[in-house]
Amino acid sequence: MIRKKLSTNACLFFLLGTLLLASCQKTEKLPPLASDAVILAFGDSLTYGTGASRTESYPAILATLTGRKVINAGIPGEVSAAGRARLSGVLDETQPALLLLCLGGNDFLRRLDPVQVKENLRAMVQDAKERGIVVVLIAVPTLGFGLQVPPLYAVIASEAGIPLEGEILAEILSDSALKSDPIHPNAAGYNELAIALEKLLRRSAAL
Repeated sequence: MIRKKLSTNACLFFLLGTLLLASCQKTEKLPPLASDAVILAFGDSLTYGTGASRTESYPAILATLTGRKVINAGIPGEVSAAGRARLSGVLDETQPALLLLCLGGNDFLRRLDPVQVKENLRAMVQDAKERGIVVVLIAVPTLGFGLQVPPLYAVIASEAGIPLEGEILAEILSDSALKSDPIHPNAAGYNELAIALEKLLRRSAAL
């Protein structure tokens, strides 16, 4: 009976996440990026490009695809609380028009409180928006019985009215041909991530 109840709860959690992600598939519109606009890619090792060379990281590829300057502000191993503390200074320094925010993976690996992860990401989105910087949120899946994207990403994106790329990292990390190790893409995987983000920016009218 207990096992059946746990299984039912897990199914309900997964269904909730699926519905929330589906609701974010209608891409929120963004203002067009000027040709000289700066894009800030902010996150951990997935942004830094661990598992490939720096020139093969997703920010480097995205710069080529978009024709805009993309700053790689990824720090391997960073958790969302550290990112929250770091973000304001990086925004002041780089003055981006667009923030690509990809954090949470290290929190999940360390089994940190998902409620706090949500609050940290929400605060970072708000920090950027208060400065007039538009935001795109990139969801990171959790490892376990398959890769699942926590519903918190869709909740934040819906609340803030920002675009969410909620599927691509789960797809990449489910394909051994696109991974350098269990938690990082390889060069081909980062290329797929950059392509997905470029398509999202076009759907959102930013490009």
